Amino acid sequence: MTADADPAGRAELETGRCLLRSWTPADETRVLDIYSRWTVARWLGSTPQPMEDPAEAARLVARWDELNRSEPVARRWAVERRDDGLLLGAVILVPLPDGDGEFEVGWHFHPDAWGHGYATEAARAAIAWGFARGLDEIWAVVRPDNTPSLAVCARAGMTPHGRTTRYYQAELELFHVRRPERG
Repeated sequence: MTADADPAGRAELETGRCLLRSWTPADETRVLDIYSRWTVARWLGSTPQPMEDPAEAARLVARWDELNRSEPVARRWAVERRDDGLLLGAVILVPLPDGDGEFEVGWHFHPDAWGHGYATEAARAAIAWGFARGLDEIWAVVRPDNTPSLAVCARAGMTPHGRTTRYYQAELELFHVRRPERG
């Protein structure tokens, strides 16, 4: 993974197959396609609800782009496949709600990107980003029946800590990874 390696200057991070970059208005149609699907939305937030109209997608893209510009560590990246420029989904590194400063990594991908390892690749890049910016630990919370995301946590090197009801007003599986010791 390298920072700012995209020759067009759009990416903040580059992995073997993906660019993690800022959001643009050109992403709005694909964002609506991703978040309007119950197969995606069912795993998100305290009260899952699919996105319903293009205006919601435009607001989300604008909000995430604005937040990325104003926060030094927290990010909500668009994940683009390098080979063809397809927007695969999003990876986030944000403070956990109702937490004490803990940061969480999360991922939301279009179903056509599932099962190819993109979420794991993007999550690892987001975790490395956070550690490089001074975070000592990063958490993930996953609904217990979201088997694919539970597997991403394991492949991203996260340790399971059992169930919690502390975040998102839901019972979730809690995962954690610490910054490697420098020696």
